[in-house]
Amino acid sequence: QVQLVESGGGLVQAGGSLRLSCAASGSIFSINAMGWYRQAPGKERELVATITSGGSTNYADSMKGRFTIDRDNAKNTVYLQMNSLKPDDTAVYYCNAIVRRTSTSFSIRSYWGQGTQVTVSS
Repeated sequence: QVQLVESGGGLVQAGGSLRLSCAASGSIFSINAMGWYRQAPGKERELVATITSGGSTNYADSMKGRFTIDRDNAKNTVYLQMNSLKPDDTAVYYCNAIVRRTSTSFSIRSYWGQGTQVTVSS
């Protein structure tokens, strides 16, 4: 199995910063893309940012310039630096990883973490 464990969420005032971490462990041969998604109350889960194993990134338009995603491939860990936070950023943030579990199969599967709450007060 594969587990994703997020950390770093919390309560912050508008304009503040937080850094989220997500570590993947378990039966992992390699990880393709890793990413962050978020879900606010009453809304659908939405993309925040993704990063490939080669370091190519993709951001949702509303996060560009404020959020930065990066990863440590050796540690199977992805990070999300969030600056200039707004109350609208309040949500549960979920980590996602596209994992290839064995060297003998090219099959990949998507895994999700349990989520970490980010609350931005005005």
